[in-house]
Amino acid sequence: MAVIALSSATSFALPSDRNQQLTLVADRATYNDKTGVTTYTGNVVIEQGTMKLQADSIVATLNSKREIQTITAKGQLAKFQQQIDANRGLARGEAQQIVYNADTGILTLTGRAYLYQDGSSIRGESLKYSMNKGDVEAQGSSSNRVQIIIPPSSSKSFPGARD
Repeated sequence: MAVIALSSATSFALPSDRNQQLTLVADRATYNDKTGVTTYTGNVVIEQGTMKLQADSIVATLNSKREIQTITAKGQLAKFQQQIDANRGLARGEAQQIVYNADTGILTLTGRAYLYQDGSSIRGESLKYSMNKGDVEAQGSSSNRVQIIIPPSSSKSFPGARD
């Protein structure tokens, strides 16, 4: 039941992703009907179209309508990839914890967080990425500041950038 609900969480993907079958592989899966919590453990991989999520464990929480409320992926480094726009490359990310909030469309990466797409990247202790708007908010730590890398061809779009 929760596996079917996971497919609604990919609504920020390419339209064709939503029409693809969802495949979930894990060493163990448990579902609690009373709480609406499904837990997948042991080298968990979820794939649907261009979307791929890998983690040591993934917990999916359903709301009262039995729709995905949150998905939390944890691991040494939980990883995701997805092609959000047909004109751009795969967006890739990794962190010790990745939380997707279906209500807000916000992906929060915490612990050695990293996002990459088309040569641009951003690193920080935590990153909040709005899948709906494309906005990113980065937070560093006391020992590691936020690092942003923008390839030369993209830097022309910034005010004051020159050839």
